[in-house]
Amino acid sequence: MTLFASNSAVETADQFFVLAERWIVAHVPGTARALVADVISAVALLAVFASLFAMTTVLERKGLGRIQNRYGPNRVGPFGILQPLADGIKSLTKEDIVPLAADRWVHYFAPLVLVVAAFSMYAVLPIGRNMVLANMDAGVLFFFAVSSVMEVSIFMAGWSSKNKYSLLGAMRAIAQMISYEVTLILAAVTVVMAAGSLSTVTIVEKQAGYTGILPHWFVLTPWGFAGFVLFMIAATAEANRSPFDLPEGESEIIAGYFTEYSGFKFALFFLGEYIGMFAMSGLGITLFLGGWTAPLSFLTWVPSYLWFFAKLLFLIAMFIWIRGTLPRLRMDQLMNFAWKFLLPLALIDLVAAGLWRFLPNEAVRWIVCSVLVVGSYVLLGRGLARGWKLEKRVYRFAE
Repeated sequence: MTLFASNSAVETADQFFVLAERWIVAHVPGTARALVADVISAVALLAVFASLFAMTTVLERKGLGRIQNRYGPNRVGPFGILQPLADGIKSLTKEDIVPLAADRWVHYFAPLVLVVAAFSMYAVLPIGRNMVLANMDAGVLFFFAVSSVMEVSIFMAGWSSKNKYSLLGAMRAIAQMISYEVTLILAAVTVVMAAGSLSTVTIVEKQAGYTGILPHWFVLTPWGFAGFVLFMIAATAEANRSPFDLPEGESEIIAGYFTEYSGFKFALFFLGEYIGMFAMSGLGITLFLGGWTAPLSFLTWVPSYLWFFAKLLFLIAMFIWIRGTLPRLRMDQLMNFAWKFLLPLALIDLVAAGLWRFLPNEAVRWIVCSVLVVGSYVLLGRGLARGWKLEKRVYRFAE
């Protein structure tokens, strides 16, 4: 009896938000129930990830401050935790300046298109068990189709401003995002091959089992680990994060494609980039880290949505760490890295994923796939580094 009660409590905690939504929908007339359910889910997603955006801006500034030996936000509220509120008020009250020569309508809609596309990607991400807005058979395909709209919005912003720096930043962004999106999609294809489905819900379910205490996550295979690393590198470039933040290179082209934006429109670009980064991280979690599943079999009592957000916060911390650690690449280094290293390695990883599926023996699988992935990494890395002229860094101090 006690065990039954315990299992019931765990199930209730895990499905609390699902049950709450069903309870609300049950009090709505039958013809409007589907619409009300979708609205509730959409509003919840908007509220949760907008709040996560506000929290991340403080954590990132604090983290970068620690890395760079400075304080970070510490004036607004206790320990600076109200900084996002101050930023929001400032964005709402700042003057909205539009250049005289700009295409006003395209200039106006560019940040709106970016934010709408970024939020739309969450529709197919399973946040927890039975917690997905749209369970599509082609969920992964929908995700990448919507994410490509972000590239269009960036070009809209750069072109409509009638500013050469903005246009240069937009063209940099388009070249970068298209180059790294190829690797991003190929890394995702390995998981689609292994799961036999484009549905994000099915992909998570394929990873939901355990052998002993260890999960069946795809990242715990040689091809899955390589695919996850490739996916996250490409996602970093897609989000224009350091060290791939060339489209916004402040020291080179002022602020890139949103140079001519101010006030709330600028804040929308800022929001869209972070929301897009969260969405890419969420897809990486879904494809390689088991989605909402627990990392060990004896931890399945923890609500599934908490595991999803724990993994998401871990990846956000990695983004912050990388931003504070690595310097910006040059444009030629950026393109060489994408086309001469990541793309060939992603294609070889596809072969490794296929061999993993058809090789009969477990030990042979591990040996063959590991040798293929590691050997390709070493050879491609040496080939990429052959043309580099690296010198020892010397620090000089003013006398």
